[in-house]
Amino acid sequence: MEHYKYKAKDENGKTISGVMQALDEIDLHNRLKKEGKLLISAKADEVKVHSRRFKSNVLSEFCRNLGELIGSGVTLYRALKILSEDESAKPKEREMYAAINKQVLAGVALSDAMEMQGDAFPPLLINMFRSSESSGNLDKVALQMSNYYDKDYRLTQKVKSSMTYPKILCVLIVVVVAVIMGYVIPQFQSLFATMESLPLATSVLLAISNFVKKRWYVLIIGAFILYVFLKTLFAIPAFRIKWDKMELHLPKIGYLKKVIYTARFARTLSSLYASGLPIINCLQIARTTIGNSYIEMQFEQVIADIRSGQNLSEAIEKVDGFTKKLSSTIMVGEETGTLDRMLLSVANQMEYDSEAALNRLVSYLEPVMIVVMAVVVGFIIIAVIQPIYGSYESIAISY
Repeated sequence: MEHYKYKAKDENGKTISGVMQALDEIDLHNRLKKEGKLLISAKADEVKVHSRRFKSNVLSEFCRNLGELIGSGVTLYRALKILSEDESAKPKEREMYAAINKQVLAGVALSDAMEMQGDAFPPLLINMFRSSESSGNLDKVALQMSNYYDKDYRLTQKVKSSMTYPKILCVLIVVVVAVIMGYVIPQFQSLFATMESLPLATSVLLAISNFVKKRWYVLIIGAFILYVFLKTLFAIPAFRIKWDKMELHLPKIGYLKKVIYTARFARTLSSLYASGLPIINCLQIARTTIGNSYIEMQFEQVIADIRSGQNLSEAIEKVDGFTKKLSSTIMVGEETGTLDRMLLSVANQMEYDSEAALNRLVSYLEPVMIVVMAVVVGFIIIAVIQPIYGSYESIAISY
């Protein structure tokens, strides 16, 4: 749909202007006619969009502030104006809220105004607000979505913080090896040059050391090329689907990923279903929030099965990538008529399970990284000491 700046006459003959979404000028004319306005002129409005999506913590803060302000009796226009003037928010955020407020003042619905900002707001939030606009409970939905994005942000932060120590160990391994190869090993080269023959491990170590010392820029260029290659490769949909499928079946990591995806999908579907949207629309929106292209691809069949008369639990059970607990819980919700509450329950349980699985995964990674470091450093020490020890043996034999 296009966004049009228009001029029109109202029922009193007064000329007014504003912005409205429409398929074309004919559709715009019909929409204004329903509001008792006569279109005079219209021009397609090139709306400045925000190309980068807001993070979950920003979305949570936006929803919480909006819900609390509207719930306390503040008008939508006034609430958005307060948010756009909030000094605790970043300049880009305030600019975004001001742009939305401008559209709302021109008569555009909040959900449409948010959609006009490009990718700044996720489809889930836009559709939830659109549903609340027709039911008149925007404040409650905003607070509900604040809680949703707060949980999503906390889960993401837990994953990042749990991986901090393994990342530090990985960086430490690279730094230690770089220092040894670039500075320590060259100190022994003059000693090794006097020896008639060197063990294979020492020869390999010296070759690597010389390469690091003299051709270090090749490593940087190689790392950059590898980064670009992998980024391009993952941008190919077919490869991404295969990678996401393989990720789900890895030992330990695969189960953790399944639990996280299940929790994310269940919480999203619960929020959408509780807002009154049809189940097909809920699934079409919820699938985009999972974060795994292989699972998302399977929802074409899920939606087709539901349209053909299957229960949601039966259709979800066929999806490769969710835990079995999800379909079982949905079945109970269908039988008792409490699907939204059962989905919320399984989401909370999955988040607890994901935290436990993540802690176990980290407990496996830490010793593995330490062993890798020990093997690398051990190899270097053996490669250095072996020829020195051999030379001492030859001297002892000669005497």
